[in-house]
Amino acid sequence: MIKRTLFYYMSVSRYSTSLLKTGDKLKQTRIFSSQDLVDFSKVTLDANPLHLDSEYARNGGFKAILVPGMLVASFFPRIIATHFPGAVYASQTLHFRLPVYVEEEITGEVEATSIRGSKNKYMCYNNTGVLVLDGEAMAVLPTLCPTQS
Repeated sequence: MIKRTLFYYMSVSRYSTSLLKTGDKLKQTRIFSSQDLVDFSKVTLDANPLHLDSEYARNGGFKAILVPGMLVASFFPRIIATHFPGAVYASQTLHFRLPVYVEEEITGEVEATSIRGSKNKYMCYNNTGVLVLDGEAMAVLPTLCPTQS
């Protein structure tokens, strides 16, 4: 099983900096299954065969079924909300650089780069250091005290 690491740098605003501070990191791992892709397709009405049909994906030049980029990107608000229930994910930009495949283990890492202020960049890398996803995000947290997960 291939492992990839996704580094996601976020900006958070609200309250003082006594608990959460710049440089703090949150991590989770996830494997997207074929059923996750079917469920995502049903909710979004996205029936792109690259996400559902292995033969179609291989004929398209990929080694396996692709996880939809927006499904991968949804991993980051999940990490934030797991540690900060009630967080509001305010904005995000994305640049998809490389595919993520079904049944591939992904490690997502969220790093606070600014407690108050402007948007900050995040980057996602695979296990060989190649950029997979990058962009910016901002979240508004109900507290700066993360819950244990």
